[in-house]
Amino acid sequence: MSMDIKQIQDLIKFVSKSGVNEVSIEEKDFKITIKTNQEPTYVTASVPAVAPVAAPVAAAAPAAAPAAAAPVAAAPAADDESKYITVKSPIIGTFYRSPGPDKGSFVNVGDEIAPGKVLCIVEAMKLFNEIESEVSGKIVKILVNDAQPVEYDQPLFLVDPS
Repeated sequence: MSMDIKQIQDLIKFVSKSGVNEVSIEEKDFKITIKTNQEPTYVTASVPAVAPVAAPVAAAAPAAAPAAAAPVAAAPAADDESKYITVKSPIIGTFYRSPGPDKGSFVNVGDEIAPGKVLCIVEAMKLFNEIESEVSGKIVKILVNDAQPVEYDQPLFLVDPS
């Protein structure tokens, strides 16, 4: 495996936005380590040698499709949404509302949040990234269903700052 400069730049952007402190990729003829100045987050992951990067997202989409039909919360009126703050996904991955299948959700509609409060997890390439709130307020709407793929900058939550 060798990486071109564009892939390396994309990896650097991903690492800086993901909140991890260090990422190392090592193959028999190639090694790269990217470090940031952020506080360390320790994650151990193994990457399959032949699996394409898009395969996990494609496999998750059919399973999430039936759940997408059920809304997570009652929608506020369209003209009211302008007063809310939108919390967006900082990375591409799979959205999870709880730390595990048998655990409770990080937040629910109506919960009060403050900066630093963990709202959800977005899994990207076997790394589980905790998404923390940068605002304080009350969760008005959860815009994504559990285990659904999300894109970079996709809205995840609506927060009433009042």
